[in-house]
Amino acid sequence: MGTRSVGLEAAERLSTSTRHWMGRHADYLGSPAAHAELPATPHVKALLQLALLCRTWRRIAPADADLVAPAAVVERTWQRADFPRLLTADPRYARQFQLMYAALAPATGAPDTPRVAPARDGLREGAAPEFDGSLERGKSPYLQLETRFYADLAGVGHRLASYQELYASSLLARAGALRVAELDVCEIAHTVFHLSDFGFRDAGLTGGDLERAVDVVDRLTEHCVRQGAWDLAGKLVLAQYCLGVDPLSTSSGVAAVRMLEQALTPDGAIPGKSLAERAAPDATPVAFFRRAYQSTLGTALAMLVVTGGRSGELATAGAYTAGGER
Repeated sequence: MGTRSVGLEAAERLSTSTRHWMGRHADYLGSPAAHAELPATPHVKALLQLALLCRTWRRIAPADADLVAPAAVVERTWQRADFPRLLTADPRYARQFQLMYAALAPATGAPDTPRVAPARDGLREGAAPEFDGSLERGKSPYLQLETRFYADLAGVGHRLASYQELYASSLLARAGALRVAELDVCEIAHTVFHLSDFGFRDAGLTGGDLERAVDVVDRLTEHCVRQGAWDLAGKLVLAQYCLGVDPLSTSSGVAAVRMLEQALTPDGAIPGKSLAERAAPDATPVAFFRRAYQSTLGTALAMLVVTGGRSGELATAGAYTAGGER
């Protein structure tokens, strides 16, 4: 059996299992219990991340039964009268959260909800002068790139630099001269995600820039596998894909996918960000959810794109037996 066949089977198992877990547990995130039990800012961030996952999920597998519950949670959240206020509760994240809220509004076919439209209008150039690019230039190139991505997605005016200019100033552009241990994996991976719209457009890198980026991401993937860093390895598998590489044909990509498959719990979760940070065997359901949510969502997003993004074909829940056979 070839390397890609081994990697593809593992990736498909991960995709179906983690999507099924998200489908079963998303209702908790939108429940009164979650509002009472989860800290406000991480809870808001988790809901925005769920909206990002659903955006990708709808593009690849809109008829997937496991999408129904997460999509419903996102739609109800965007209709909540108090959610726009929660977005600005922590000033450190207010602008980022507002942009994501405007950008990730559910695509229901109807016009903006009464709550999303004012949020989007309030971010537009002129209505919010601080968003004309002047203060954004004080941020790192990575944060400017993230701002540009969500502003473009939300249809918000800005005067930020082009994607090419922001890449040229980024950590990714100079990473080849640095040791792997010196690199911020999240910054590298998310730079690739924002350049490529999570794999749905060309990242815009060519020649030496593309070769260096691929090499950096490959070496980082190997490093994260050695470290048992589940969450980061999943991000880097997706980053390989976003750079035009088939991560199911690279040794580092297959190693990362196999590591994630081995970490998978019987109910379909990745039980923490890493082997060292996995949920305790006696964790309460809420404690387990808080440990597993981000890594499981990230794995679901990565495997959705890697297994279905180019072909449009996706294994569905129930395609594998409990023993892992198709």
